[in-house]
Amino acid sequence: MEFKHKSVLLEECIEGLNIKKDGIYVDGTLGGGGHSYEILRNLNASGTLIGIDRDKDALKAASIKLKEFDNFIQVHDNHANILEILKHLKIDGVDGILLDLGVSSYQLDEANRGFSYMNDAHLDMRMNREDSISAYDVVNKYDEEKLSRIFFDYGEERYSKSIAKKICMKRQEKKIETTLELVEIIKSGMPGKALNEKQHPAKRVFQAIRIEVNEELTKLKQAVCDSIKSLNHNGRLCIITFHSLEDKIVKHAYEEMQGRCTCPKNFPVCVCNYISYGKVMTKKPIVSSEEELKENPRARSAKLRIFEKVKS
Repeated sequence: MEFKHKSVLLEECIEGLNIKKDGIYVDGTLGGGGHSYEILRNLNASGTLIGIDRDKDALKAASIKLKEFDNFIQVHDNHANILEILKHLKIDGVDGILLDLGVSSYQLDEANRGFSYMNDAHLDMRMNREDSISAYDVVNKYDEEKLSRIFFDYGEERYSKSIAKKICMKRQEKKIETTLELVEIIKSGMPGKALNEKQHPAKRVFQAIRIEVNEELTKLKQAVCDSIKSLNHNGRLCIITFHSLEDKIVKHAYEEMQGRCTCPKNFPVCVCNYISYGKVMTKKPIVSSEEELKENPRARSAKLRIFEKVKS
């Protein structure tokens, strides 16, 4: 299947990065290369783009899409390792970083990846297929309490306890191996009224398992802080989130890196020695226009927040 991913908030990201033609930029979630293509179009031959992705299918697709550019470096890794990646490349600082935290349309639609509750496939959900933990391991090996906590914390699932109980009961009979098997078990743990809601009954649990498998939230705050530290003066970090848990972590990490003086207002000078790495450029997150939503309904929950590095 062709690697397809509609780049969300594309124009807003390019504007937010405030690209210097000879700068060094990082697309930490390369995907199909849509954002990267536009960044490279805004660079001259002296500029450089580093594209990072955990998914080898994404890297393969991006290498084809970006084949006309000679100033592109591809890295198979996790953007959470930004400091180590740049150190390995002998790069001291970059002028902009983009992170699109959404799952690509390819990953959702390609049945054998196991991300979708609409297609039958082996329980996988790994963005990097070389990772040791898959959705199969989470569903079949985690205890009831841990499953319930993951479903509630990462999926905000109201019926997390009853769904976790049903999973543990079912796997005593046989291992749960496929996505549609799991969907039916999830449904059995929910009241009838919940099955008639507009949202698919398995959506929240599948989201929670995907987040757990790929450690999407546990490393996010550190990834944000390390990305800001990797920026040159006036460099920009643009992050697109797709659900409230991600957005909350990014917002708070930005605020923490911006810093705040805690001295009493009547003090003539600051003595608390707070550290500021820069400033938040978006008081409120940037969201998709109605025009974009007509073309790409999956962009509805996207939020873009921008941070600018400023030397103190």
